[in-house]
Amino acid sequence: QVQLEESGGRLAQAGGSLRISCEASGHKFDTYNIAWFRQTPGKDREFVAAISWGGGTTRYSDSVQGRFYISRDNAKRTVDLEMNSLKPEDTAVYYCGAGLHFYTDDVQKYLYWGQGTQVTVSS
Repeated sequence: QVQLEESGGRLAQAGGSLRISCEASGHKFDTYNIAWFRQTPGKDREFVAAISWGGGTTRYSDSVQGRFYISRDNAKRTVDLEMNSLKPEDTAVYYCGAGLHFYTDDVQKYLYWGQGTQVTVSS
């Protein structure tokens, strides 16, 4: 089992940058693919980015491609999401999830979730 905890969310200015982190504890963190999702009130959780268990493969949603970068450090048990050129529409609670399937945006396929961290982008 893996426990996940997000951190780093805060208020940021449009056009600025922010890095949020997902720290894991538990067993076999380096066997799980990790993804970031985000959610706003009344909407479904939306896929943002994912990184494979070894860190060699990443993928992004169209809405963040070229602006956001996901990375992981298995020795430190962390997955970071660097967010650049922030837009007000990036405002959401950001969650990291751990799963065994890499090529899926289906939240049901992710086995473990953190509690989320709030990112607010002001215009």
